[in-house]
Amino acid sequence: MLNILMQSNTGGSGVGLIGQLLPFILIGFVFYFLLIRPQNKRMKEHKAMLAAVTRGDTVVTSGGLVGKVVKVTDDELTIDAGSGVKLKVMKHMLNDVRNKTVAANDSEKKK
Repeated sequence: MLNILMQSNTGGSGVGLIGQLLPFILIGFVFYFLLIRPQNKRMKEHKAMLAAVTRGDTVVTSGGLVGKVVKVTDDELTIDAGSGVKLKVMKHMLNDVRNKTVAANDSEKKK
C-alpha cells in the first residue's frame, strides 16, 4: 500500500514543501488566536487586579472566602472574614475584587 502511494506521488504533482506545511501553519494560527492569546489577556487582567487591591476592598479568594482587606503587603493580604476573624491569604489566590473602594477626595471643600 505504501509503495503504491509513493509511486503515485513521484510524478510531478505540484505540491511542494509549502503545500505540506500549510495545514500545520494554519493549526498554529488557530491555537494562537483561540487558546494562547485569550489566556495571556486573562493573565494580564488578573495581574492588574492584584496590583490594584487596596485596604477596604471586598475580595473573594479561590477557596470561596469573602472578606474585607485590612492589610496589604507585597505578596500577602490580611482579610477580615467577619466576627473579628482575620486571615492571611496569598495575593495570587484572589479570584475577584467585589467592592472596590474609592479614594476620598479631601482636597475639595463642600459648597
